[in-house]
Amino acid sequence: MERNVQKNGLINLLTLLTAAVAALAVARQGNSLSGQVSVLFLGISMLVAAVSWFQMRLEEAERLEKLEFEELAKSRGGSGLFENKEAELFPAQRSREQFERYFVPVFTVLLGVLQAGGAYLLWRWISQLTTQSKPLSQPTMTLAMFALFSLILFMMGRFSGAVARLEKQRLLRPGAGYLLLGAYVCFAVTLAIVGVQAGFPKADLYVAYIFCGLLALVAVETLIQLLLEIYRPRVKGKVERPLYESRLVGLLGQPEGLVTTAAQALDYQFGFKVSETWFYRFFERALGWLVLLQLGALLLSTCVVFIDAGEQGLLEHNGKTVEGKSLLGPGAHLKWPYPIDIVYRYRTEQIQTFNVGFSPDPEKEKEKVVLWTVAHTKEENFLVANRDLASLSKPDAAGNKRTPPVSLLTVSIPVQYQITNLMAWAYRNEDAGSLLQGMASREVVRFLAGVDLNNLMSQGRLQASDTLRERIQQAADERGMGAKIVSVGLQDLHPPVKVAPDYQKVISAAQTRQAKVLAAQADGIRTNALAEAQAATVVNRATAESTAGKIEAVARAALFTNQIPAFAAAPAVYAQREYLRTFARSTAGARKYILLTSNTQDVITFDLQDKIREDLLNSLSVPAPKK
Repeated sequence: MERNVQKNGLINLLTLLTAAVAALAVARQGNSLSGQVSVLFLGISMLVAAVSWFQMRLEEAERLEKLEFEELAKSRGGSGLFENKEAELFPAQRSREQFERYFVPVFTVLLGVLQAGGAYLLWRWISQLTTQSKPLSQPTMTLAMFALFSLILFMMGRFSGAVARLEKQRLLRPGAGYLLLGAYVCFAVTLAIVGVQAGFPKADLYVAYIFCGLLALVAVETLIQLLLEIYRPRVKGKVERPLYESRLVGLLGQPEGLVTTAAQALDYQFGFKVSETWFYRFFERALGWLVLLQLGALLLSTCVVFIDAGEQGLLEHNGKTVEGKSLLGPGAHLKWPYPIDIVYRYRTEQIQTFNVGFSPDPEKEKEKVVLWTVAHTKEENFLVANRDLASLSKPDAAGNKRTPPVSLLTVSIPVQYQITNLMAWAYRNEDAGSLLQGMASREVVRFLAGVDLNNLMSQGRLQASDTLRERIQQAADERGMGAKIVSVGLQDLHPPVKVAPDYQKVISAAQTRQAKVLAAQADGIRTNALAEAQAATVVNRATAESTAGKIEAVARAALFTNQIPAFAAAPAVYAQREYLRTFARSTAGARKYILLTSNTQDVITFDLQDKIREDLLNSLSVPAPKK
């Protein structure tokens, strides 16, 4: 029987090898992503089956070696000649122990790395092929072949699992579990192909993603199993479970053995019969009722739905709206259990936002300085007219009307909206949010194609925002979206990043030219104003001097006229008076010395020299007053 078990392990290995090679060829020929991912499962299963079969051979060699040693001991009368050198007499046992001590842990580590790395690389590979995936080729042939693989692997897995359970062959369990897992994987591939043929083109892609997740889950289970193996208590004489055997794979291959697998795992981990305790026995008997109780509680919990403030719910009974009860307001509501009644929640009072022309980048949004020359979001470029009205009015040399040039513009337009009619929003259009965003993008493209670049980037931004909001609202009303466009923002308008430096140079040159023109005009105004002011000053000064001269001449003439009668009346007095007046006026700023004498009377002598001699001053004396 042992030899038959070895043959069974070898047959499992060859079956998995053949299935892996054939599945790879069929999947690549049929362009099936899930089929190509399933090849990795079959390859890993083949490696596990190969190690399991090799370990079977080592244990079989050890068993034959012990039988041979017992026969030799009996033939020699039970002599203890070889008892002191038992290690040297059992090389097969030593090989098996070294294999389990060193090779099995290393292989398990490599197996976990292969599972994790395969899941990661396949996920990236599938993500890269999403945008350029090819349709299925020869789907009928691919479907038939994977169905055949599933049937063969299932039959071989069920047979090997039964043999391992009945004859307690622990080394046959890993291969049997992976055979059944491979059968289920191939069957899932057939379902994916059927889904694609039934009108679900992404069914094959989704199944491939599920396979990657399953492979990652098995890798995590392998890592946990390695960590638990370090701290697991060792019981002498207890046959250890193969380290590379996955309990998760065994559960997926034989889901009916969930309770048995859990019991074996607990017994293996704690080192004693946990499955024979009263608590485990009670839990095993009451498991069905506990599951039913949990399902009942879960079912009853779906009979009550709570709608939060600012939300509305749509109630559907068997996939249809309920007359007069479809709209649910905030609060608690009773309904039939799921899936008879289903409630879909919508945020009707909240202002929602979507973006046109850019995708926000959280890392770059933290930057405080935003420059045209540095990309701060994932932006799109739009065609914008660049009109020059003066040049458009003039025909070219051939007499044809000139066509305005077209420029590229990067825009960031957040659009805010609110759901006003939930029934129209949910039932008149499929995926209303995406549809509204697409309509907004269409209106933005149409609007930008008919506006002037320079005007839009300068004083026309506010008007453009209002116009866009009206256009998007009109398109939404015509479609019956049941939404109100609250605002349309034009928060970021600039040329593409690659040409922004050149655009800035052009704008800078134009601004520099305008600044110089304005400076020259200011200098001209200042110079003309100064010249006019100086001319007005000269004219005013000349006018004042002329007026003063005229007034003085008139005054002199009038004075001369008045002096004639006075001179005629008393010529001597008039001449003496004019002389004294002239003398007083002329000597107003000169020093004067008054010398008084006592022996003269009414005699006035004027010495008009600049300085009086010192002998005159020294010889003078003031007499003492009389007593």
